[in-house]
Amino acid sequence: MKIRQIFLGVGLSFALVLSSCESVIDIEPEYAKEGAEIFNNLDEYEYALTGAYAQFRQIGYFGSGGQTTGTWSTLPDVMSDNLVQTGEDLGNWASQANWNYTSDESDIAIAWIAAYQVITQANLVLDGIDRFADENPERVNRIKGQALAIRAVAHFDLLRYWGEAFDRNSALLGVPYKTTVDKDDMPARLTVKETYDNILKDLNDAEALLGDVDSEPNTESSRSFIDLTTTRAILARVNLYAEEYAEAARYATLVIDEIPLASRAEFPAIWEDESVAEVIWAVSFNAGEGTPSGGVHNAPSNRNRFRPSLPLMETYAEQADVRYDSYFGTRSRADVERPIVAKFVGRGTATDNLVNWKVFRTGEMYLIRAEARAMLGDIVGALADLNALRAARIAGYVPVVIATQQALLDAIALERRKELFSEGHRWFDLKRTTRMIEREDCGTNAINCTLEPDAREWAWPIPQGELDANSNIRGQQNPGYSS
Repeated sequence: MKIRQIFLGVGLSFALVLSSCESVIDIEPEYAKEGAEIFNNLDEYEYALTGAYAQFRQIGYFGSGGQTTGTWSTLPDVMSDNLVQTGEDLGNWASQANWNYTSDESDIAIAWIAAYQVITQANLVLDGIDRFADENPERVNRIKGQALAIRAVAHFDLLRYWGEAFDRNSALLGVPYKTTVDKDDMPARLTVKETYDNILKDLNDAEALLGDVDSEPNTESSRSFIDLTTTRAILARVNLYAEEYAEAARYATLVIDEIPLASRAEFPAIWEDESVAEVIWAVSFNAGEGTPSGGVHNAPSNRNRFRPSLPLMETYAEQADVRYDSYFGTRSRADVERPIVAKFVGRGTATDNLVNWKVFRTGEMYLIRAEARAMLGDIVGALADLNALRAARIAGYVPVVIATQQALLDAIALERRKELFSEGHRWFDLKRTTRMIEREDCGTNAINCTLEPDAREWAWPIPQGELDANSNIRGQQNPGYSS
């Protein structure tokens, strides 16, 4: 792939003119308008923003095909100790599952391109919109704020796979930060610190803008857009990775105050899209738009490519924990019962993997605040958050007392693994806390079962096509990979 395709691979996506932006976000754009054409009014910017959200559904980002899993949806669990490759898998993403990828691998390039397509679309929305600020400042704020947050979250996701480190002030290499629609702008990799600087600037600007809008992007029944609360959830996650714990806790608290945890009665309905309880932001998927999870348990074909880890399943209180039946199930094939990931099977009684992808939930915010508080030495506050989350999930739960910081951090890490199972967190949690992967349940198809904390594979290789096409990034390959 050439750099122009990587950075400029998507035109301005438009949707049919409907009654409101809320009614078009779930519809695949009907046609595309080239970025070189000029937007003449805010309606066109509105529809271009819809196109930016649509890009999250592509294969290579949250979407998966019949044989592939979403790069930022279920793949991080495939690459960890949460999911186990089975003999039913067709071999897609096998190199990721076994950590033997190379810089010329197409799946790595597809993921890189997918993120920059989202970024390109966000930049197109941002290009020239300020000229309408006097005409309708609150509407401009709403459109621009969402585009800035989209650009930030896509760059952060790139940093999670390709960054050499997560420390806030690290001089190691992060990712190129693309802020223009100029086809000749081929940025080099920034340091991790510089990457964070750009991400946080975009998010802080988005937070300010989305606090003064003409209308709220979301409704009580839909969380398809990034609003002020979503932006703060993104900031909570980013600050946790950056080890800015006071800010992580502050932003998590702001989100928790707005969107409470789901009750045990509500929780199962989240996974069938019958409820948006505790959903902060979900990428919408509808018929014909792919699915976010078909590469794990492909429900229509009953192909169980990756099953849940048995030792992980044993950590749940099967009868008392509402997550157990929400997350796991069994399904037979050739008269053999197999454990499956059931949380993405479909809506209602459907078995088509067609569900919205929950990018942020309040459960994560409790865990972010718990970890941040523990790292700040607030053992009482951290333990209160851990117990509150468990009480919301486990019937008859009796709060525990944990006296030491390390024991509490270990308990929080386990709870993150349980709460956020197969939601795209486990690989990154292990990476950011420099833990070893030791697959107790490695199955019979895996090649590698252990990954040391200092292994090169924690950072993906920059795609060879990018290195070939962009002279500014040559010599910036991640350590251990050929360029």
